[in-house]
Amino acid sequence: MVTKASSFPEQAGTLGALLRGPYRQLSDRLYAKMAAGGFPEIRRSHSLVFRHIAPEGSRLTELAEVSGLTKQSMAYLVGYLEKHGYVKISTDPADGRAKRVQLTNRGRAFVASLLAASADLENEVERKLGSARFKRLRGGLQALGLAIADLP
Repeated sequence: MVTKASSFPEQAGTLGALLRGPYRQLSDRLYAKMAAGGFPEIRRSHSLVFRHIAPEGSRLTELAEVSGLTKQSMAYLVGYLEKHGYVKISTDPADGRAKRVQLTNRGRAFVASLLAASADLENEVERKLGSARFKRLRGGLQALGLAIADLP
């Protein structure tokens, strides 16, 4: 078994490291469920597409910008998803130079399954923590988001 050395942020116990750890564990379980449920081609990196794509589709450049990727990196992810039938790429009707990415039926089925599996995992965590503690956790995370947004 290969053990991963702790990074400096993990060793220091930074807030980011404390948030990343549970997120990583949650997403590992979620994507394992998705693979077992008929979507084996999808990896965590593809969540950058599914997380940001609008229901009516999005421009490739918009997806790259909101995800923090270069246009080339996003094009690679989208190309992979297109090859596997999750998205289709077409010319944007508002700008013939731009590419529009839209979910296919398979892509929409994946998103629906992902949301259902995510709700199931949240319910498992709530049972493990207890309803009151889980509610406080959610409220604390929402408050944290607002507090960080309010920073100068």
